[in-house]
Amino acid sequence: MSVLGFDTSNYTTSIAYFDGISGINHSKLLPVRSGELGLRQSDAVFQHIKSLPELSDRLFCDIQAITVTAVGVSTRPRAVSGSYMPCFMVGYTHAKLLADALRVPLVECSHQQGHIAASLWSVGRLDLLNTPHLAWHLSGGTTELLLVEPKDNTVSCTRIGGTTDISAGQLIDRTGQLLSLPFPSGKHLDKLSTNANMRDVFCVKCDCADFSLSGVQNKVQNFYNATGNVTETAAYALRCICYAVRKATKNAQKVYPGLPVVFSGGVASNAMLREELSDFQPIFAQPQYSTDNAMGVAVLAYLNQEG
Repeated sequence: MSVLGFDTSNYTTSIAYFDGISGINHSKLLPVRSGELGLRQSDAVFQHIKSLPELSDRLFCDIQAITVTAVGVSTRPRAVSGSYMPCFMVGYTHAKLLADALRVPLVECSHQQGHIAASLWSVGRLDLLNTPHLAWHLSGGTTELLLVEPKDNTVSCTRIGGTTDISAGQLIDRTGQLLSLPFPSGKHLDKLSTNANMRDVFCVKCDCADFSLSGVQNKVQNFYNATGNVTETAAYALRCICYAVRKATKNAQKVYPGLPVVFSGGVASNAMLREELSDFQPIFAQPQYSTDNAMGVAVLAYLNQEG
């Protein structure tokens, strides 16, 4: 069996192949104008339409002479009522057309479910899809701590904590804008922070496993105004995020003792986060599968056939 997966998120176009063991993912980041913090949905839809032919050409050059038995696609950000973004319709229409032409099943999932599956596959822990675990989804639009449980050949994700306002990714990108860094700013803050010497941090208040990051944005602005130091400001913002995530994780483990903790989403590729939370024995995806990709979607489509 071989499957294809499509994911057209707010900032990345992705298409992937998976045969049950190995896989290939091709992704392209959507262009954002300098100084801006994102894309309008109409612009994202247009960019996905432009990017998919290029990516499919690259993928099919890599996987010639295969028999596709299913097509997977992410159709919404999260598997909850009211979760919707127009950009996911681009992936859906392409995937539906392909599935109909090939007369194979179309398997739908959420972007979030795909992130979790990609994380687990990348580190050889797909077994966790069959058992309850905790998972952080840390991205440009989402900062949620989830209780993940197996359900109908996929996973059910119940929010048990996370940010109550702006996401970790938004804080990172707003810090990047403050420091005149390109968007998205995650990898730039990550690189700068490796040369930081100060250990200042704002101790984010955590109510059980919930916390707010909007106040941290003001703290980052004040820190930069006081120091004028780009490197130290980048590290300061990341340390504040690490502090909040660490505290929320610790509180959640009191309620759900013994459950492994998985990290997915683009922010989860951050080196400081991985170091600061290492004592929790977390399961971090390979960095290239932390960022948006279609591999997890393809994995879930494959497992749906097995089930």
